[in-house]
Amino acid sequence: MGKFVEIGALVEKSAGDRAYETIFGLDGVEYVVLETGRSNDLFASRQFGEYGEAALMTVIAQSAKKDIVLTKMYDVLGMGEASVGLIYEEEPIEQIKTYF
Repeated sequence: MGKFVEIGALVEKSAGDRAYETIFGLDGVEYVVLETGRSNDLFASRQFGEYGEAALMTVIAQSAKKDIVLTKMYDVLGMGEASVGLIYEEEPIEQIKTYF
């Protein structure tokens, strides 16, 4: 098993914006990247006709703490509500490299 895992979430932009700092501060989270755009999938709120503002959140978390991070993300992003988005986990990552 790898040391890290990628967890992703596709949510409404406002939910991603509100949750960013909280998720970044979770124990076991190494990195959080939030990208925004427009989507015509999943969301009940559509500010631009067929499209609504969306956020794609990518979290790199320690594998040993991934279940706790997933549960907290689920709660903070409000995934229990209908038409809010989706959350997923990718394959384990053995090593993280940063380039400057």
